[in-house]
Amino acid sequence: MMKILQNARVVHFSPGSVQESLDIVIDGSVIKEVGQNLAANYPDAEVKDLKGAMVTPGIVCSHNHFYSGLARGIMANIKPSQDFISILLNLWWRLDRAIDKDILYYSGLVCVLEAIKAGTTSVIDHHASPAFIKGSLDVLRQGYEKAGLRGILCYETTDRNGKDGTKEGVEENIEFAKSVDKVKAAGKRYLVEAAIGGHAPVTLDDDALRMLAEALKETGRGLHIHVAEDRYDVSDSHGKYQKDIMQRMADFGLVNDKGIFVHGVHLGAADIEVLNQHDAFLVHNARSNMNNNVGYAEKLPTVKNVALGTDGIGVNMFEEVKCAYFKHKDTGGAYWPGDYLRFLQNGNTILERYFGEKYGKVAAGYKADLTIYDYDAPTPLTGDNAAGHFVFGMSSRDVKSVMVDGVMVYEDRQFPFDVASIYVQAQKEAQRLWQRMDALD
Repeated sequence: MMKILQNARVVHFSPGSVQESLDIVIDGSVIKEVGQNLAANYPDAEVKDLKGAMVTPGIVCSHNHFYSGLARGIMANIKPSQDFISILLNLWWRLDRAIDKDILYYSGLVCVLEAIKAGTTSVIDHHASPAFIKGSLDVLRQGYEKAGLRGILCYETTDRNGKDGTKEGVEENIEFAKSVDKVKAAGKRYLVEAAIGGHAPVTLDDDALRMLAEALKETGRGLHIHVAEDRYDVSDSHGKYQKDIMQRMADFGLVNDKGIFVHGVHLGAADIEVLNQHDAFLVHNARSNMNNNVGYAEKLPTVKNVALGTDGIGVNMFEEVKCAYFKHKDTGGAYWPGDYLRFLQNGNTILERYFGEKYGKVAAGYKADLTIYDYDAPTPLTGDNAAGHFVFGMSSRDVKSVMVDGVMVYEDRQFPFDVASIYVQAQKEAQRLWQRMDALD
């Protein structure tokens, strides 16, 4: 049935614009028409009067780790960790080895729910579970589809768990991409796309990169990988391979316009030139960088395509944008709120390159991924200051309803299914995860 969101205040953050009293006509999963007084033209449509509520294009998180969803308040035995490598060894690489199917399902599902509650309509996830590789991406997809979140999934291929683990990781990426292609070929509705995942160059030898390159060719996707998050990644590439990180990636054919390269804190000018030449994306994760004390990505202004992610520090992009902006200003940077809303908007370009459809505008022909707010602006809200409202006033508390693919997945702050039981089970799985981590010692 055709739907109309009537009497909406449509706001675009990048570039900024505000239009009052608009009707948004939605045909299936796509916006058919936007204008004033349109309801009379569609007498059979289902009409929801928004009474002037603010509507924006959906919000995209361009890098996350849903496998970390049950780490909040973790009470496993974690040794003191003085640097990034010890954080990986003592926490994250123990946690991912302790994940099984049930733990992953609930970890992913609660992250999906919290993303939607924060107004996020799409999450690009980067997954790892070395003891449960085959079929892991489909388990994550089940959570996305249950709640109605859009996304792109990949498995974090690495050689840190042996050659068999590397091979299994590549195979999981390929098989998941093929399963997505099968759904698309059948003309069925789908919410989840596939990328090809790698952990980081520091844990991928040349044989692993060759396998990933073949996976890209076979599937037509891009590589989603951490690069130069810590200085060690850079020195390892120089020491072992006598190459800059991005040149090493490019030499294997791993850099293209679907490439999602994450962090890049310590990329050099030549690395960034490689990124820009291939029209690839760099995803900035300000809060994670601060949490891990890996440094600040000072070269962001030289990167052509910057998007924003959280790297597992929640799924709230309001918090991420604010912290990224304030950290930048604290370093003496020249960016303004509008620049960070532009980075947030760039997540929609990634979606367009993977899904082959139009995202990121409340306009005819674009996907009906929308966030609806009950934000009461205490000062005039205009196209010129919309980004300032986002950074200095708005938060996830203002999110009232969320539409993904033309479906209202969260309405008047309620999901269409019981979530209390999900959180109860998630707590049980979290305790089991922590126990399994301690058993690995």
